[in-house]
Amino acid sequence: MNKITTLTAILAFSLSFAQQTPQLNKNNIKEVVKAMTLDEKIQFVSGIGMSISLGSDGPVAGSIGGKVIGAAGATLAIPRLGIPSVIMADGPAGLRIEPTIVNGKKIYTTAFPVGSLIASTWNTTLTTSVGKAMGNEVKEMGVDVLLAPGMNLIRNPLCGRNYEYYSEDPVLSGEMATAAVNGVQSQGVGVSVKHFVANNQESNRNSVSALVSQRALRELYLRGFEIAIKKSNPWTVMSSYNKINDTYVSENPELLTFILRDEWNFKGMVTTDWFSGRKYANQVKAGNDLLMPGRKQEAKKIKEALDEGSLKETELDRNIERILQLVVKTPVFANYRYSQHPDFIANRAIAQQAAEEGMVLLKNKAALPLSAGKIALLGNASYDTFVGGTGSGEVQSAYTISFYDGLKKAGFSLDENLKKAYLSYITEEKKKRPKRMSILDVVKPVEEFPISEEQLQQMSRNCEAAIITIGRSAGEGSDRSVETDYVLNDKELALIKATASAFHAQGKKLIVALNIDALVEVTSWQDLADALLITWLPGQEAGNAFANIIAGKTNPSGKLPQTMALSYNDIPSATAFPGTPKRSPSESVYNEGIYVGYRYFSSFGKPVAYPFGYGLSYTQFEMKKLKAPTKFSKKLSLSVEVTNVGEVAGKEVVQVYLSAPAKSMDKPALELKAFAKTELLSPKQSQTLSFTLSPESLASFDTARSAWVVEAGTYTVKVGNSVENILQTATFTVPKEIVVEKVADVLKPNKAFDELKR
Repeated sequence: MNKITTLTAILAFSLSFAQQTPQLNKNNIKEVVKAMTLDEKIQFVSGIGMSISLGSDGPVAGSIGGKVIGAAGATLAIPRLGIPSVIMADGPAGLRIEPTIVNGKKIYTTAFPVGSLIASTWNTTLTTSVGKAMGNEVKEMGVDVLLAPGMNLIRNPLCGRNYEYYSEDPVLSGEMATAAVNGVQSQGVGVSVKHFVANNQESNRNSVSALVSQRALRELYLRGFEIAIKKSNPWTVMSSYNKINDTYVSENPELLTFILRDEWNFKGMVTTDWFSGRKYANQVKAGNDLLMPGRKQEAKKIKEALDEGSLKETELDRNIERILQLVVKTPVFANYRYSQHPDFIANRAIAQQAAEEGMVLLKNKAALPLSAGKIALLGNASYDTFVGGTGSGEVQSAYTISFYDGLKKAGFSLDENLKKAYLSYITEEKKKRPKRMSILDVVKPVEEFPISEEQLQQMSRNCEAAIITIGRSAGEGSDRSVETDYVLNDKELALIKATASAFHAQGKKLIVALNIDALVEVTSWQDLADALLITWLPGQEAGNAFANIIAGKTNPSGKLPQTMALSYNDIPSATAFPGTPKRSPSESVYNEGIYVGYRYFSSFGKPVAYPFGYGLSYTQFEMKKLKAPTKFSKKLSLSVEVTNVGEVAGKEVVQVYLSAPAKSMDKPALELKAFAKTELLSPKQSQTLSFTLSPESLASFDTARSAWVVEAGTYTVKVGNSVENILQTATFTVPKEIVVEKVADVLKPNKAFDELKR
């Protein structure tokens, strides 16, 4: 009898305990937070460490263990409350984890093209497909959140992480990010759009202060994020390392609460960038929900702030609720049994298609496409092709297809002995370098393999054409330099000059391919080339995509997402980048204001090497029948017809710009407001594309009123295939001023500075 009584008591206690200890589900988040101990709460807002070490940021909370080797971090699991650990991994060009052993075989993830190439496609449908492919790999490899896309505005061509980012224009950046986020998250995993905001350099990125006006922030640096957040509802946003006007972004409630949540209605979670900020309690208070990757001292400092009253437990609870709202969406919470077998074949096909659509043909004097024949393939990067950058955007793929490999596979005749000589030289030169100790160690090009004049003369007689590939790579942790990255070095220039001389003497063509992470100077030497093709960093299928463009199997349709200046000194931020002092800047002044990229060049009449939105095709297109109302009323609907008037099938990008009256505010000459890419049009085939402009897309930010305002007056719609090639125009009037939205008067510069005006 006593045994029965005891058993009954134990069962009753267990049932009572179970009833008192809630198990997390999407409907009881507040109850679960209430059931946490204070110590659990404090620990929960910090990550649990990393599975890799960057070697320079002090002790982390621990290691995330062996579930996904190479993942960037994870959240704390609390088993008694049914809370699992959420795994996060980089990155913007594909899932960055260590190769995984499955049934004795190494499984690698797909290296997709980088962000700048994706933006060059101007194809949101394709970008969504790339996102879906990435999401498939994220989910099937056991990861819950992909730390991508990177969408900082490309302010200056020397930023080391430009390859991760999309564009100098916020509309193009925002729309491409929206497509990427929608693609990834359609697979049931999350993203983290980053780096919010004004993280436009790597030099002293952890503490540099961006001194930037409210208008430039609103119209440029915040705008792309706003578009992506409102249109795609990312699960998380990553706050950036830097300060804005001397306040760390990760500690700034004006950004993380007033703008992100109150104005934009963001419902997701905010995470810090890894090891960012200084005052952990301030980060929590500002609305930075999760501190990553988790450092040992964070819990101590948060507890001290709670004890002294500078941080309230309700603020801690608020952040925990947001983290838990993320947790309940994840595959790990749903006990998803990931396969470790993503659809790699389909994903590689998408990676190649994107690589092909994002290559930009800048120049073509009857040099391309080439028919199958013998080619003199020169330049180290033809054989050791750069497919991605370094840092968190680096991907370990099963293989990479070099330009040589792709051309050989496509049927071109290439010199096998020359390949062996190049690869032997490159291998020996790399042996002389220090071993890479970290993902933050940038891989720089090897000095060009020497080719004699006699060799070039022989090649020019025996080959139908020459291709030279110029290679550049960069990455996280450091910026590029004018001398070693932006301009070509003496040996590269000598190779181009000597090859051009030899082949032109034989009446043959020279094609130069720019296998680059970010833009380079072309003005001083491009006349030597008969064709000029930017391939960017095209991912693991680089050579296959390149060969299809060269052979004409794929018609190039990429357009520049950035302006190519005549020289570095023409760039409006040239003297200010990366800040002062130059070596380790503490402050970077955004004197150019709203005049970044084409907004500057078009507004001030500055000539460029190649304009924003520019890119050639092997066919020609005509735009006509622009239809637009003459008066704005709530919205503006317009359409334009595109016809392929050439001889081969191709795709065209329609770019819609707007010139606005500048009565009470300074305005750029024109701004991109919408764009779309056609389907593949056969010769003589037409397609009508339609666009809608809202009051928000017409508005400028009036700092004096802290409001988005559409001025009354006459507006001009300009439709074309680059910012300088406008093919159709129409005008409409706004009868009276429209105040679209009044917003919080926040993010004021803390000191005066000169800002460029027209």
